[in-house]
Amino acid sequence: MDNELFDFTPFLSNTAIETDSGERLTYKELQAEVDSMKGYLHPDKLAFCLCSNTIPAVIGYIAFIQKGVATVMLDAEKDADLLNNLLTIYRPNYIWAPKGKVSGKVLLNYQHYVMIEYSIDHIEIHPDLALLLTTSGSTGSPKLVRLTQKNLRSNADSIAEYLHITEKEKPITSLPMYYSYGMSVINSHFVKGATLLLTQKTVLEKEFWDFARSERATSIAGVPYTYEMLKRLRFFRMDLPDLNTMIQAGGKLNAQIAKEYIDFAKEKGKEFIIMYGQTEAAPRMSYLPFEDASNKYASIGIPIPGGILSIRDDNDNEILSPNVDGELVYIGENVCMGYAETPSDLIKGDENHGILHTGDIARKDADGFYYITGRKKRFVKVWGNRVNLDAIEQLVKPISADCACVGIDDAITVFITVDSLANKVKTLLAEKTGLNIRAFKVKFLPGIPKKPSGKIDYSQLN
Repeated sequence: MDNELFDFTPFLSNTAIETDSGERLTYKELQAEVDSMKGYLHPDKLAFCLCSNTIPAVIGYIAFIQKGVATVMLDAEKDADLLNNLLTIYRPNYIWAPKGKVSGKVLLNYQHYVMIEYSIDHIEIHPDLALLLTTSGSTGSPKLVRLTQKNLRSNADSIAEYLHITEKEKPITSLPMYYSYGMSVINSHFVKGATLLLTQKTVLEKEFWDFARSERATSIAGVPYTYEMLKRLRFFRMDLPDLNTMIQAGGKLNAQIAKEYIDFAKEKGKEFIIMYGQTEAAPRMSYLPFEDASNKYASIGIPIPGGILSIRDDNDNEILSPNVDGELVYIGENVCMGYAETPSDLIKGDENHGILHTGDIARKDADGFYYITGRKKRFVKVWGNRVNLDAIEQLVKPISADCACVGIDDAITVFITVDSLANKVKTLLAEKTGLNIRAFKVKFLPGIPKKPSGKIDYSQLN
C-alpha cells in the first residue's frame, strides 16, 4: 500500500517498546505479535480499538492498520453508556478491548485484552479509510474524523523531520494513545525505529518519573495543563539529564509560562517546542523552531514541512497584510477526508481535498510567524463589544493558573479553584477589558473539569 504507516523492516533489531513493568519488545518481536493477530482479521472491516498505554493496545492498533481494517480509537475507560451509544450506531465487526469490557464471540486472547467478533454486518468502507478519531474526547458523540494512512504517514514524517527524531530517541507516553496528539507521538517515533517507553502512569505520579529516569527518557509531550502542573511540581528542579526535548500542543499555553520553559530549556541545553494542530490534520500543522522561541514565544510558529498556512477573511480571500486577524486555513497531505456521523459516511471519499478551515482566528507577523488569537466559537458579544473568551482566560492565569472561562452574550463566567481570589479576578478583568465589573461572574470549583487528554471540558462548564 502506498504511504504505508508502519513498515518496521529497516530496524527489526531495534527495541520498539519498553514498559514500566519490565516488558521489552524489539521491532521484530512486535511485528511477529502483530502478524499473529492479523491472522484473525479480514480487511475492509470496521473495528473499535479500546486503547490504554499498554502493549496489547499498541499491537491491536498496528495490526488493524496493517491489515486494512478501518479502526475507531477510543478510551478503554470510556463510560459504558457512552461506549454502548457508539456501538449501537456503528456496529463494528471487531472490538479489541480489555477483558470484561464488551461481550461477544471471542476470537483471540492476548494478555489482558480480548478480540471480540461483535457483528457480521457488511459495512461499506472506503478503501483509503484507515483510522477514525473522535473530536470530542470522552463524550459519546458519533462524530469521527476520517483519516487515511497517507494522512498519518505524511504527518509522522513531517514531525520526525522538524523534531529531528532518530532511532536513538526514547519518548515516554505522557498522553493517551486514542488522543490524536498521543497517537502522533507513537507514529512519528515508530517510523524512525525509536524506542517507546510505555506507561499508564501520569506526570503527577512519582512512578512516572522513576520510569523516565531509569529508562533514560529523551522526550515528553504535554498539553498546557501538563506544563502548568509540572511547574507546580517543581519540574525545573528535577534531575533528568537525558530528557532533551519537551513538546507542547493541545491548546494555547500561557505565554509567560511558555517563556519560562523556553528559558529553562536554553539554560539546560534542552529544547521546548511549541506546536499547533487539530485531529483533522492527523494532527500537526505548525511548530515553533527552538532557535526562534525566545523572541516568538507567544507564537505557534511556522507551517510543518510540506504544509501551507494562510489567514483568510470572511469571503475566503487571503489576508496578506501582517498582524490582521482572520481564519487560519491549512493545506497539506495530512488533512483528513472529512467526518463520519453514521456508518453510511464510511464509504465517502475525500471531501476536504487537502484544505482545512481550522475555525481558529489567527494573525501572521511580518516575519511569517503565526499567532492564534481566538476560536470562532469562543467569541461572545458583551454590551456590543466582541470578547474573546480564550483571551479572558489568559488574563486570569497569572492570578489563578487553574481557571476556565465560558460565556454567552452579555454574560461571562470565570471558574477558579481558589475562592478568595474572586474579587481580585473581577477587578483585574474590568481594568484590562474596560468592561463594567458586572459583565463578569466568578465561580469557585474545587477542580476545573478536564478531558482525559488534559484539555478543559468546556461542555461540562457550560
